[in-house]
Amino acid sequence: MPSHADALAEVPLFSLLDAHERAILAEQVDTVQVSKGELVFSYGEPGDSMYVVCSGVVEIFFKNDTGDRIVLETARCGDFFGEISLLDGGPRTASALVVEDLEALMIDRGDLDELLKLQPHSALDMLAATGKRLRESSRLLRHTASRNVNKEHEDNRTRVMRVADWISDFSGSLPFLFIHLGVFFVWIVLNVAPLVHTEIGGFDPFPFGLLTMAVSLEAIFLSVFVLLSQNRQAERERVRNDIEFDINLKAELQIHQMHEKVDQLHEDLLDRLARLDRKFGVSQAPKPT
Repeated sequence: MPSHADALAEVPLFSLLDAHERAILAEQVDTVQVSKGELVFSYGEPGDSMYVVCSGVVEIFFKNDTGDRIVLETARCGDFFGEISLLDGGPRTASALVVEDLEALMIDRGDLDELLKLQPHSALDMLAATGKRLRESSRLLRHTASRNVNKEHEDNRTRVMRVADWISDFSGSLPFLFIHLGVFFVWIVLNVAPLVHTEIGGFDPFPFGLLTMAVSLEAIFLSVFVLLSQNRQAERERVRNDIEFDINLKAELQIHQMHEKVDQLHEDLLDRLARLDRKFGVSQAPKPT
C-alpha cells in the first residue's frame, strides 16, 4: 500500500522508520473517511486507536465546566490525534470534530506494538507530541480562569472606538469644562460693548447666533461619541456579568466536589469504625468452656 506508506512518511512520529518498516506498518493500518460536521469520537468514549490525517481538517476540543468550547488543536495533513487513549486504554479525553472531509489512517494497539518493535525510539516522539499537547492544554486552561473585563475590551477596540472613548472621557472632565468657560467668556466679551465695535470684536453680536450654532453642532457630535462609548460600556457590563456567572458556577462546582469528598470521608470513617467495633467485639467475647 504505497499510498499509506507515503502518508506515514509525512508524519514526524514515523519519520525514523525506513521505507521497508513503513511499508510493513502501512499494510496493517486501516483507512477511515468521515464527512464534514461529523465526530470521529466524543469525550468519554472508549478508545483503542489513533488517527493520522491524510487529508482534511479535524478540531480536537472539549467543553469545560461552564460550557465553553475550548479547541486544543486543529489537526491537518500529517498530524495525528487520539494517541492518549491508545497509550493508556482509557476513555477519550476530548472530542474530534471534522471541519473538512477527513481521510485518515487508523492505527490500533496491535499496530502500535508492531511499530515499537520496529523502531523503539518512536515512543519518544509520541511522548514529545503528547507533552506538547498537554502544555497547550495547560495554557488554555490557565486562560479560562477569571478574566479582566477591561483587558478583554481594550484589546479588541478599533481606532474609531478608541477615539470615541477618548472624546467621551475628555468631555466629562474638568479641563473640558474650564476650556469651554474660557472660550465662552472671551467670545461673549468680544461681542458686547465696549469691544463689539473694535477690529477684534463684533464678529458674532448678540444674541450670538454663530456661538449657538457651534455649541449645537458640538453637542450633536459629542452625543454620538458618548452613545458609542455607552454601548461599549453596556457590552463590557455584559461580559462582566458573564465572568461573574462563570466564577459563581466554578465556586458552586468546587463546593459540590468538597461535599462529595466530605461524604466519602464520612462513609470511610463509619466503615472503619464498624470494622473496629467488630474486631473489638470479637476480641472481648468470652471463650467457650
